[in-house]
Amino acid sequence: MNFMEKTECAVPEVILNSGHKMPGLGLGTAAHPMPPTDQLTTILLEAVAAGYRHFDTAAMYGSEEAVGRAVAAAIECGLVKDRKEIFITSKLFITDTHRDLVVPALEKTLRKLGQDYVDLYLIHWPIRTKQTADVFKLSEEDMLYFDIKEVWEAMEECSRLGLAKSIGVSNFSCEKLSKLLRNATIPPAVNQVEMSIAWQQSKMLEFCKEKRIHVCAWSPLGANGALWGSHAVMQSPILEEIAAAKNKTKTQVALRWVYEQGAVPLVKSFNSERMRQNLQIFDWELTDEETCKIGKISQAKAFTGQGFIFPKGQYRSVEELWDGEV
Repeated sequence: MNFMEKTECAVPEVILNSGHKMPGLGLGTAAHPMPPTDQLTTILLEAVAAGYRHFDTAAMYGSEEAVGRAVAAAIECGLVKDRKEIFITSKLFITDTHRDLVVPALEKTLRKLGQDYVDLYLIHWPIRTKQTADVFKLSEEDMLYFDIKEVWEAMEECSRLGLAKSIGVSNFSCEKLSKLLRNATIPPAVNQVEMSIAWQQSKMLEFCKEKRIHVCAWSPLGANGALWGSHAVMQSPILEEIAAAKNKTKTQVALRWVYEQGAVPLVKSFNSERMRQNLQIFDWELTDEETCKIGKISQAKAFTGQGFIFPKGQYRSVEELWDGEV
């Protein structure tokens, strides 16, 4: 592909409570297996050419370096004028959720990205483990106490130092957000959570709207076919019916629904054609009847976080981890 041949699709922006703007759709960069860095850089450069301006990465994903390289290449070849045109989110991993480790963790992320700042930095999970933990095979001995107050104070320091334009959280329940807000000097700008037509998060959306926290939706397609995912979204007969009636793909209808709820969908496809299709959700709408039908879809959380649950741990059940919001 000639990266100078831009096929941009205008993505609306939302204004966060920090005053900064965030594109209303983002490209996720978690994958299993992860493509080699050079290959992923090329894919992300294609995404910039297609019109993506919002990239979601994390220390855990192993994609930060590729995101940084793609942004630098996009500027160099004229796809964007400067860094300000790209919105980069990264996340603090569970091995670094301690007051003294937060700023160094973000500094490490920035070195990998080759950037002076991220646009949004999130606490990936309300979990803390030993730094030596194998995060894909946790044991009870790996688990430490996660202190929301002290970790958030360190996140605020990231903001004050100018290392993150906005700060927020990921996978927090309404109860955990309430606890954070009681002590916060800087409120979280975003809560990034699992959200799809099969896990609609109506309580979370209402809570976050009231508190002026923006919701970003990961796995808006239910992580269809992933190791832990669900086929409840892409095999939904209701979704299929609506897509056929509107002459849209099932994916486009699923993403449009998330967007109409006021959330920012984070899509994840490294296929060029699908990347473009996923951007084509902003110039049409679902009818009230279609939205009503989607509202009747059976609900089930795809990712429960069972791997974080231990008999003597901070969270002894899935219900405790999510404060009953399951």
